[in-house]
Amino acid sequence: MAASLVYIAAALLIGLGALGTAIGFGSLGGKLLEGAARQPEQAPQLQGKMFLMAGLLDAVPMIGVGIGMYLIFVVAPGIAA
Repeated sequence: MAASLVYIAAALLIGLGALGTAIGFGSLGGKLLEGAARQPEQAPQLQGKMFLMAGLLDAVPMIGVGIGMYLIFVVAPGIAA
């Protein structure tokens, strides 16, 4: 029973991390388009900042996958034994 809770926790960790990142990317892209539409001459600077933030935003699901894999392959077998 306890091992199944670890699997559920890992699934929620990975799934909610991906969902939050998807919402963040959508908001980031929308704000980039708004800013570029308001001030077209600032579009290259805004695009550079957007790519920087996209790289930082991409780290969230990668960390979540790493922690989820740790839970699945290290913690859960230790509980079941």
